Amino acid sequence: MVGIMVGLGMLLGAAASPNVTQLYAPALTASATSVIAQPQAAPLPTTGRPATVMHAAPGPVQPDMAPGATPRLMQASSAWSSALAFVGGCMFAVAGLAMRVRPQAQQSPAAFLDEDSFVTLSMGAIKNLSEVPHVLGKDKDEGCIRRRMESMLRHAQDSIATAIEKCDGVGKFRRDAWEREGGGGGISAVLAGGKVWEKAGINLSVIYGTMPQETLMAASERGAEYVKNWQPGEEMPYFAVGLSCVMHPRNPHCPTMHFNYRYFETDENNWWFGGGTDITPAYLDEEDMKHFHGVYKKVCDRHDPTFYAKFKKWADEYFLIKHRRGETRGLGGIFFDDLNDRDPLTILDFSTDCANHVVEAYVPIIEKNKNKPFTEEQKRWQLIRRGRYVEYNLIYDRGTIFGLKSGGRTESILMSLPEFARWEYNHEPLPGSEEEKIMKLFRAPRNWV
Repeated sequence: MVGIMVGLGMLLGAAASPNVTQLYAPALTASATSVIAQPQAAPLPTTGRPATVMHAAPGPVQPDMAPGATPRLMQASSAWSSALAFVGGCMFAVAGLAMRVRPQAQQSPAAFLDEDSFVTLSMGAIKNLSEVPHVLGKDKDEGCIRRRMESMLRHAQDSIATAIEKCDGVGKFRRDAWEREGGGGGISAVLAGGKVWEKAGINLSVIYGTMPQETLMAASERGAEYVKNWQPGEEMPYFAVGLSCVMHPRNPHCPTMHFNYRYFETDENNWWFGGGTDITPAYLDEEDMKHFHGVYKKVCDRHDPTFYAKFKKWADEYFLIKHRRGETRGLGGIFFDDLNDRDPLTILDFSTDCANHVVEAYVPIIEKNKNKPFTEEQKRWQLIRRGRYVEYNLIYDRGTIFGLKSGGRTESILMSLPEFARWEYNHEPLPGSEEEKIMKLFRAPRNWV
């Protein structure tokens, strides 16, 4: 089921685009290439190490950096077209690789989607709305599980956005609503140019309609069971609601955080929940990781003492960058899917508890680290790890791949990508460094609580 639902919020919400795109002329050297939007900070000096940097400069545009008002910037006309062609070529290359990578067998219950069974689900035409609708779903019964899940996720979107704005102190979320021709719609909340966060998005989606049986069978390990009572070739009704979030801070000592909580249903007898929250630091602070994992262990233990160990292991296996010698994207968290082994209201309570503890698990870590000084080399390492984030999301993330194949809203699908990312040829951390310390954990996950 994850192919359809993992990235529901990312897949179907509306992300804000930078309003000005310019190019740093000094950055176009033999050793580094930079594509920058909303320019503010000077590009990283090159050191002769081959590198590729794709990033958008942080923060609001300063007065002396207004378009056309600064001598150290030039409008990207033909140069920008060349850069776009380069980036486009990279995207096609990544897409080609994504179609050729055969996922390896996992120890977790997650069933990876096979490229041959990846069936397109038409998302229908998407139209932006001038006002946010009171309800995105079509159900009139406020007590039904669909309405309850939507209501819970809308509350989570608002409360998390409020907490993030307070912590940032400058950035504000831009909210956009949209509707889908085939049924449903969404609300996106995107913060760009903040003081603490370079980019943060919290996207809600509620979609419904019909889909081919093959799509469901590819998306869930229980797919064959769900379609057994349907005639061959007969399309199946579905309903899906999800909230997805990714937050990329500026300071290398502040980790990236991602969460997604979702509910999927084909009929009253075939339904399941999925979700999780995970963290991606560039530098290790053991107390921060113990805090983050400790919050979610307490949440899990309140509902089922077996949940945390099972869902923590699932996250370590799911967020794996196989082509990077088995590196994980970050330091995990919890991840679950196809959860329908008990009453739906019981699982809804668990999902609610998880969503309601995102702020408690994450914001204290940001408050602790957001004003720490950092060096150019620490920022460089953060950008290299952001490059890994891009690789994972474009090559392995089932929600991203599904969205691109199914004609989903591109801005929403790529909302999860950082504005800054860097690639250096054959880069390895120095022995004994803080970078090597955390790299060892990316390659061999450990228990934190």
